[in-house]
Amino acid sequence: MKSFAIAGIQMKVSAIQPNVEMMKIKLDIAMNLYPWVEMVLFSELCAYGPLTHAAVEIPNSFEQEMQAMAKQFGVWLVPGSIFEKRGKKIYNTATVINPNGDVVTRYSKMFPFYPYEVGVTPGDTFCVFDVPDVGRFGISICYDMWFPETIRTLSVMGAEIILHPTMTGTIDRDSELAIARAMATVNQCYLFDVNGLETGGSGRSIVCGPDGRVLYQAEGNEEIIPLELNMERVKRSRELGLLRLGQPLKSFRDHIGDFNIYQPGAKLPYLDSLGPLIKPTKLAKLHELKQRENALAYSKPPKKSNP
Repeated sequence: MKSFAIAGIQMKVSAIQPNVEMMKIKLDIAMNLYPWVEMVLFSELCAYGPLTHAAVEIPNSFEQEMQAMAKQFGVWLVPGSIFEKRGKKIYNTATVINPNGDVVTRYSKMFPFYPYEVGVTPGDTFCVFDVPDVGRFGISICYDMWFPETIRTLSVMGAEIILHPTMTGTIDRDSELAIARAMATVNQCYLFDVNGLETGGSGRSIVCGPDGRVLYQAEGNEEIIPLELNMERVKRSRELGLLRLGQPLKSFRDHIGDFNIYQPGAKLPYLDSLGPLIKPTKLAKLHELKQRENALAYSKPPKKSNP
């Protein structure tokens, strides 16, 4: 069995003060409890919280501290993401650090949570990287997962494990758990989703296998999640079929040219009819109700007048 051990760290995240020192403590605890772990993953926006005024340029002192920690413990480290200042724009960016303390790659979230993640610019580059003698990994952040094209693209690029830091404290977490299982299933890959707590999310981190089954799901408390993953399961699933049944990646390959909605210049009138990407408001609700009332009024037959 070709194995690889990853620990997710589900921890409390403050929006009013940095969480960097607590991240270092959590990493120290994780590596002392589980010295066999080879990679550690934190949640989205874990270091400085969910407010864009905490944005900093990259590289920075936080990244350097994480590089030193990775080298100290000899582990791969993905310390969640931070809001990154890049010129006049802000991105939501995750860094991948190898056991030598080197920055291997960085990834900027392609789908900010519009219309709520206001002021954040989407990234435009997919991110995969290789762990020597182990396999290929892909990075996806939070809302990215809601767009199946993102995880599918990473899988087509060869990613066998999707590292997915997230920050979800809203009532749609149940939907995300279902999406995580679906993405792992249809792409026949591992999906390691780590959520934060308090202002960093509602927890319930989840790890899914290449058959979509849940390997572990956390609850709403602080937790270190160390799991040893069998990398051969991905290869066997993709070659022989999920549970020796469907082979979705091969079927996608064989019909990849049939999706006309993705062609440049394709007309999408239904999507265009849905209106702008804005927050729902009470005013919009009242306008909707007024439109319904008007429609009902026009549909009723006129009243007969008395003779």
